[in-house]
Amino acid sequence: MQNLIKRIIVLAVLVLVVVLAFKYCEFKKDDDSTIDYNTNLIQQQILNVGKLVVTEGHFSEVITYKNQQKYLMDMVSFEKKALVVVNANVTVAYDLHKMKYDIDEKNKTITILNIPKEEITINPDIQFYDVEQSKLNPFTGDDYNKINKSVKANLAKKIEKSTLKTNAQNRLISELSKILILTNSMGWKLQYEGKTIESDKDFNEDLKL
Repeated sequence: MQNLIKRIIVLAVLVLVVVLAFKYCEFKKDDDSTIDYNTNLIQQQILNVGKLVVTEGHFSEVITYKNQQKYLMDMVSFEKKALVVVNANVTVAYDLHKMKYDIDEKNKTITILNIPKEEITINPDIQFYDVEQSKLNPFTGDDYNKINKSVKANLAKKIEKSTLKTNAQNRLISELSKILILTNSMGWKLQYEGKTIESDKDFNEDLKL
């Protein structure tokens, strides 16, 4: 009788161990599935964000170009000049396909490793008016190159003083915030340069755009 009771107890313990082991494996499987699901969801969101963020602007300016050639100990000179009207389309872009990041599933952390710098493109339309020149001092390719260089330098200064780059940065932050919203909603963290990003304000302060 005692042997029978012992056998029943041993059998009950074995059944309990098997049930607990099964439950643990089932829980572990669900936990792994959740991690995989979360990781895939985050990767998909980053893929959606990974695009070309572009801000466009238009700038105009009018300049007068003059050049003088002197001969015979500067006693004789020949001048050329022109009124130059410039209309330029400017784009500031961030190619987020170039963004690099790391996903740490164990610690539920997304680390932004690199955000691409802005790419500024200037497309000027240059028109010449009231052109005055002589056979001894005609307009040449060198003049047009100087004018084009001067135009782009002036436009670059205008761009720096304008809100174009700031607007582009705001659009960039808006795109990156989509990743922040997703990670927060899933209980993950978003980091950059060793700092945890918790709000749009952190993007402005910490991303050094």
